[in-house]
Amino acid sequence: MQFQRILIAIDNSPHSMNAAKKGFELAQALNASIGVAYIIDIMKEPVIPETGRISESTQNKSLTKANRVIDKLVKGYPDVGEITRFTSEGFPKKEIVMIAKDWEADLIVMGTHGRTGLSYLILGSVSEYVIKHSAVPVMVVPLK
Repeated sequence: MQFQRILIAIDNSPHSMNAAKKGFELAQALNASIGVAYIIDIMKEPVIPETGRISESTQNKSLTKANRVIDKLVKGYPDVGEITRFTSEGFPKKEIVMIAKDWEADLIVMGTHGRTGLSYLILGSVSEYVIKHSAVPVMVVPLK
């Protein structure tokens, strides 16, 4: 299988930055197009109780942070050419699968936090969900 469109899912963690590095290296080696997805997790953002939505100022701050993280990442790979950016808010695990489908990615690259036990049961695993629900292969890169 030839990977021509690689979607790299990131947040601001060392785990995702390590995975992004591997994803960029793979994309360069294969001369593949790169998409970078940063999903603003609505479960981690304060919401307005009356509406259940994130305030506009919080949304703008989160979007600015997402773009800064992507800018910093991309700056480290000046030779990769054009990168398609995806920033949205929602449930990261569902958004990543949807973006991969809509963008017609051939491969998803992402990190894992390696949670176990109670924190895994409470928080779930984004990478596990993506693996189970993605129509394309998923490369999960541990932090090592």
